[in-house]
Amino acid sequence: MTQNFDIIIVGGGAAGFFTAINIAEKNPKLKIAILERGKEVLSKVRVSGGGRCNVTHACFEPNELVKFYPRGEKELRGPFHQFCSGDTIEWFEKHGVELKIEEDGRMFPVSNSSQTIIDCFLKATEKLGIKVLTGQSVQSIFKKEDCWKIDTQNENFAAEKLVMATGSNPKIWEMLQTQGHAIVSPVPSLFTFNIKDPRIKELPGVAAQVTVTVKDTKLESTGPLLITHWGMSGPAVLKLSAWGARILHNKNYQFTIYVNWLNDVDTEDAEKILKDLKQEHAKKTVSKKSPFDFPNRLWESLVLASGIDTETKWADLSKNQLQQLASQLTKATFQVNGKSTFKEEFVTAGGIDLKEINFKTMESKLHENLYFAGEIVNIDAITGGFNFQNAWTSGFILANAI
Repeated sequence: MTQNFDIIIVGGGAAGFFTAINIAEKNPKLKIAILERGKEVLSKVRVSGGGRCNVTHACFEPNELVKFYPRGEKELRGPFHQFCSGDTIEWFEKHGVELKIEEDGRMFPVSNSSQTIIDCFLKATEKLGIKVLTGQSVQSIFKKEDCWKIDTQNENFAAEKLVMATGSNPKIWEMLQTQGHAIVSPVPSLFTFNIKDPRIKELPGVAAQVTVTVKDTKLESTGPLLITHWGMSGPAVLKLSAWGARILHNKNYQFTIYVNWLNDVDTEDAEKILKDLKQEHAKKTVSKKSPFDFPNRLWESLVLASGIDTETKWADLSKNQLQQLASQLTKATFQVNGKSTFKEEFVTAGGIDLKEINFKTMESKLHENLYFAGEIVNIDAITGGFNFQNAWTSGFILANAI
């Protein structure tokens, strides 16, 4: 027995639900089903943002917002002019969920719980009569005459329009490849760096505002860096991992980074600053107190790494020691050996080639009535609510088109 619908959405995550709700609100007559392979829906929403769900980011200017997307910057400009972060806030408020802005611009439900978002979606689908079917692992999709056929492991479905919102699912990508779509091979994005180095071994938990560059590339990132038990994390590193997802994958996650602990001060200026400090603090012990805006423990470690004894006074520093210290402060070299996944933020760079999608409608350029929403396409962002914003925007545009 084939079950017939007007629209079938494959994927019971953020993009799938948002799309379904927006279609049903604009046209309540349509018969819509969401097929989810797992036992429960919206599981990624549940764990996102540490269980608080980082819904979007307080960046309200489309041309600024696109800069947070290593892949998709050009393509999202038009869509963001149609549905941006401000529209997201309004949409959720209209559906009974109030959002708040945190200091770093991330936006969460006032309740501080991702369950609020899940409840909002489940309530809306129920009210609008959208069928939500779990345990439906799609085995094949194909087009027959003017109809899409979707077979799961135990049922058969048919629909005039098909929306794929399956995120980074290799099996689904393979199916779409058989339909002629090109897939940009997936690589991890948003990961932390594994570094074993005596300078940071005893410093887990220490943070500083830095600039990090990857040797022999144009990759550079500025922001807070956090030293961890396994190496380095924090926004500066995560940003670098997103922008460098392909390059670092090609290097097999073995590469050299330079860390400027003084952020934007170059080596020459650092030397001048240190010379002034030598005059000013002649009688004081160099390693005792950090003269810069980062913790004493880090300062002491960099002083030792420059070949300066813990008891050395400023007045006794040689020219060579000053140069060594300036170098440790502004271009400390670290060897990265491997990566670790960042919390639950499993983001993948890769997916359906963006050239094969019409971004005015999110429809496939190869097949009529086949649409894409969310992370299934080759779009991804840095951490901070941007990946969700892509889900909301693509879902909204798609719903409008349908």
